[in-house]
Amino acid sequence: MGIIKLKNIRTFSYHGCLVEESKIGSDYTVDLEIKTDLRKSMITDELADTVDYVHLNRIVMEEMAIRSKLLEHVAHRIVKRTFDELPQVSRVLLSVSKVNPPIGGDVEAVTIQIEEFRA
Repeated sequence: MGIIKLKNIRTFSYHGCLVEESKIGSDYTVDLEIKTDLRKSMITDELADTVDYVHLNRIVMEEMAIRSKLLEHVAHRIVKRTFDELPQVSRVLLSVSKVNPPIGGDVEAVTIQIEEFRA
C-alpha cells in the first residue's frame, strides 16, 4: 500500500453561512491524502496503474467551486467523489481550511478534517 498527498491546494470559493460570504468569497486551502496500492505502478512506471493526482486535484477544485454553507458539506462531496470515481482508493484523509474566517477575531484559519474508509 502507499499514500498520495496533495498539500495546500489553494482556492477562492464562496462557502459560508453568512450572506456576505456568498458575495465576496474567501481564500481556502485543502489537504488531501489517499491510501492506495502503489506496488504495480512502482514496477510498470505507468500512470494507468496508479491514482492520477491530476484527477484528485480536479475533484477538489470542482467541488470547492460549488457553494456550501458548511465546510463539512463540501468535504463530504470531495470524499464521496473520490471513492465513486477512483475505486482503487481505500482511505481518504481530508482537511478543508477557510483562511482568515469572519468570526470576529484574529484567526489565521478554521479547519475541518475528516477521515473515511471505503465501505
